[in-house]
Amino acid sequence: MNPAFLKKVKRNDRIAKWVITVGGMAIIFSVIFILVLIAKVSLPLFLAPDKDLSASFQLDKSVPADKILALGVDEYLETGYTLDQRGQTRFFNVSDGSALDTLELVSETGSRRLVTAETYGRLNHMLVWDDGSVTIEQVKFFPFFDEKNDNKRSIRHRVEQLAIFAPPSNGVPDQTMARVTEDGRQVRIDLFRSGDFYVTIAEEEESLFGVEDLVQETHLLEVNTAGDISAMTLSTDGIKLYVGTTKGEILRWDLADIEAPLLEETTHAFSDQREITTLSMVFGDVSLIVGDQKGGVSTWFPIRDADVGWKLTKIHELQGHSAAVKSVLPTPHDKSVYSFAADGIHISHMTSERFLVGIGDGAEKVVAFAQSTRGNGVITLTDHGSLQSWKLNIPHPEISFKTLFGKVWYEGYPEPTWAWQSSAGTDDYEPKLSLTPLIFGTLKGTFYAMLFAVPLAIFGAIYTSQFARPKFKGVIKPAVEVMAAIPTVIIGFLAALWLAPLIERSLGSMFLSLILVPAALMLSIVLWQLARKTEPLKRVEKGYEFLVIAPVLVMAVAIAAVLGPGLEDGLFGGDLKQWLFNETGTRYDPRNCIIIAFAMGFAVIPIIFTIAEDSLSNVPPSLKAASLALGASRWQTVWRVILPSASPGIFAGTMIGFGRAVGETMIVLMATGNTAIMDLSIFNGMRPLSANIAVEIPEAPVDGSLYRTLFLSAVILFVMTFVVNTVAEIVRQRLRAKYGRF
Repeated sequence: MNPAFLKKVKRNDRIAKWVITVGGMAIIFSVIFILVLIAKVSLPLFLAPDKDLSASFQLDKSVPADKILALGVDEYLETGYTLDQRGQTRFFNVSDGSALDTLELVSETGSRRLVTAETYGRLNHMLVWDDGSVTIEQVKFFPFFDEKNDNKRSIRHRVEQLAIFAPPSNGVPDQTMARVTEDGRQVRIDLFRSGDFYVTIAEEEESLFGVEDLVQETHLLEVNTAGDISAMTLSTDGIKLYVGTTKGEILRWDLADIEAPLLEETTHAFSDQREITTLSMVFGDVSLIVGDQKGGVSTWFPIRDADVGWKLTKIHELQGHSAAVKSVLPTPHDKSVYSFAADGIHISHMTSERFLVGIGDGAEKVVAFAQSTRGNGVITLTDHGSLQSWKLNIPHPEISFKTLFGKVWYEGYPEPTWAWQSSAGTDDYEPKLSLTPLIFGTLKGTFYAMLFAVPLAIFGAIYTSQFARPKFKGVIKPAVEVMAAIPTVIIGFLAALWLAPLIERSLGSMFLSLILVPAALMLSIVLWQLARKTEPLKRVEKGYEFLVIAPVLVMAVAIAAVLGPGLEDGLFGGDLKQWLFNETGTRYDPRNCIIIAFAMGFAVIPIIFTIAEDSLSNVPPSLKAASLALGASRWQTVWRVILPSASPGIFAGTMIGFGRAVGETMIVLMATGNTAIMDLSIFNGMRPLSANIAVEIPEAPVDGSLYRTLFLSAVILFVMTFVVNTVAEIVRQRLRAKYGRF
């Protein structure tokens, strides 16, 4: 051979080797880079929150720390204020403590000394004066951009009075609480030293002449408990009233009816009768925060009980303290909770039960604190008169391994569950970002699709490669492979708009066909075994058996279509869907796993069929000839010789089809109903990971919890397909080692 030609061939081989190697490595690098990219986006979900002391200074010594009743700070952590017993509100610069201005608050009765001040909502302060009168003041901050000073931002502030409550006619109460709503409803609760417990409700009502009159009712509430009242709280709308006692009891009132407040429940919260020291409502006014004498912090809300109706139930146990809890405070933007005791401040999230950050466990003890309305900072006042400003970095408090993969007891739910609900109509909803129902939906849809596709694809490949005539094989195989070129959006469109209504109308016929088609097929095989002994029919057997089987299958489907409606009328009262619901409690969703089995199975069949048929056809003819020569039938040869030899390729094709079904998006997006439920019923839909990403990602705020959770679901989807492919390769290699390299 020409040496120059050999040299050229070797050079081309080396070039091809390097091109293939570089291309393969580039593909591997690209796949790894994609995984690193999506993992990098989702990783911050699991990073620990942190805090940073941004400023610390001494307050004006003219006002002792124990005389300050309330603190506050704007959302930018630039302007803070203190409120003391004389009603003086001093505003200062948070960065250095420099004074800005001072406003003096007084009651309408002229009183100038405050007894208590409670902060709630967005910088609302309920002020109780020494004569028993109550005012509700709101501090407002306004960012201002000065055009004369290069549009530099500054913070303006003012104090607005929202409501005034006159002193009670029967003296000065021991404890008082009040709320005012946006529509003008005013609620006041008074507990007197004698034990009398009063509620005063004032509402504006429109008279016949269109004039709004203020209607006020005062009621004495009966408190029949073993302990004395030790804590109370009102919801923001002034409708829900909770009271705690020194014996661990919780009383729940409904104040919606101005004329008849209703005591709905008395609950013994703690078996050891520990004192309830403080109460508050979580953002959204559904859950109740309870702080007790032993430092425990828990959240409760009413759930429906079949015997007693609505019953207050402990749902979450949060990070506790080593001493009695002095106060609890919800954040005004999510379900996080601040608890305060002698050992400092704990910030936890109710839903995830995560302990987020602790503040004030140093040498100086915290005596008061206030949070910013955006949840990005806290200012604290110590017993030495030092005011400290803390910046908080808590980006994803609602995320934990439990909320992503475990059962969580959500507000309004009767029991812990897995749930996905990324948005709601109001801002106070509780995010439900469990990936478990999505993983379940992915596997459920894949299971039913594979249940339909695998038998058809493999048996079709066996018949095409081992029994069909070459001309017939030359038509069938390209036709099946062309099926893979059909866009999945077309398959999903047809499944949702044509197949789903068709099956819903003929549900009885479909189930009857599942019985008649296999029965007719088996009966035809038995009859064929008897009829094939005649000379003319022996020719049909040589590769044209489908000419006999096809009419039988068509006839069975036709019979099912004709008899199905009558059978449904006779056995199920004409409505099989209603019968399923009445007898089994199973709902029939128009877009369900039956539709997915047909639609996604149709998309998966070409992959499995092609790989399985190639594997079967590549088995050496010598093995088949040897089996037939020893007297085995064609089916025995296929079952005992061909299938084991081709099993590595068949298994690989099945696993590739499985991976294809796991990652399918458009079909499941259009044909499943996208219901994130965990139910094995074939009559229900589901929401797989891939469809969930497609649905949610356009509306997910960048770098938010939902956004990163969607990227985490992409990582899980990637890992699932990687594990499936790895296991498939391991099994394939073992099968090849056992049955030979075919």
